[in-house]
Amino acid sequence: MKVIHDAVSIMTPFLLAAAGGLLTELSGTLTIALEGFMLIGAFSGVVFAHIIGSTSAGIIAGALASMIFALLYGGITYYLKANIFIAGLAANLLASGLTAMLSFSFFGTKGVIHFSDVEGLRAFHVPLLGEYSFMVYISWAVLLLIWFILNKTPLGMRIRGTGFDSETIRSIGLKPELYRLLSVLIAGFTCGLAGSMLSLSVSSFVPDMTAGRGWIALVVIYLGNRTIAGVLAASFVFGLSISLSNYAQGIVTIPSDFILAFPYILTVSAMIIYSIWQGRKKGVKE
Repeated sequence: MKVIHDAVSIMTPFLLAAAGGLLTELSGTLTIALEGFMLIGAFSGVVFAHIIGSTSAGIIAGALASMIFALLYGGITYYLKANIFIAGLAANLLASGLTAMLSFSFFGTKGVIHFSDVEGLRAFHVPLLGEYSFMVYISWAVLLLIWFILNKTPLGMRIRGTGFDSETIRSIGLKPELYRLLSVLIAGFTCGLAGSMLSLSVSSFVPDMTAGRGWIALVVIYLGNRTIAGVLAASFVFGLSISLSNYAQGIVTIPSDFILAFPYILTVSAMIIYSIWQGRKKGVKE
């Protein structure tokens, strides 16, 4: 079904952002700056693709630019001990303002920037999997790699150990801040890929084009119970909800504003349900 096919493509930015965000969550910190990381990746990806003349180079540049932004955020948060929530909100606001300023400085507009010379993302057909943008396949590879890191490497054990008991990690001579910084750098990389996919798919940059996807990625992490399989499943749920809302326009008699808002209603509802479930789970344990 086409609605399923579209859902898989739509879920990819959520999946990439949530995969990186899962690492930071398991390291013991909630990174609410995923939205800002994605926006930096979206702007840098399409701009560098235009400058260099290569879509692949644009993707790499978007990921690296997001990592640099994540490094700034991580340094302020983990080493300068800034409040993690204030720093995250500041990062999101800074990304929005910075991309608008750079857009105006270099292209003379704070609105949509379209690059006619930037080739959109190519689709590839893989037997048994179907025809998708190669970023879809990259997202699956990234998810598998993060699963391997978390479950099969000493680095993954230390990241999870930092989140479980950072003082124990410190007592054996390791630095929890280092593992949290590494986690946020990986999150910057995956969010940069997600943002680049958004802008390169349309060969354009639109102000605040992430449109809350970074926040939805946070919900995906918790709705997926902070597991790789759960993140994959939750990402598909949100991708399917958006795909269905797209198909529902013009078919059902429900007002279009409500249909467009459905994914965000689902986001809020999912967080409320998750909070209630966690509260009851905690009450049972006590």
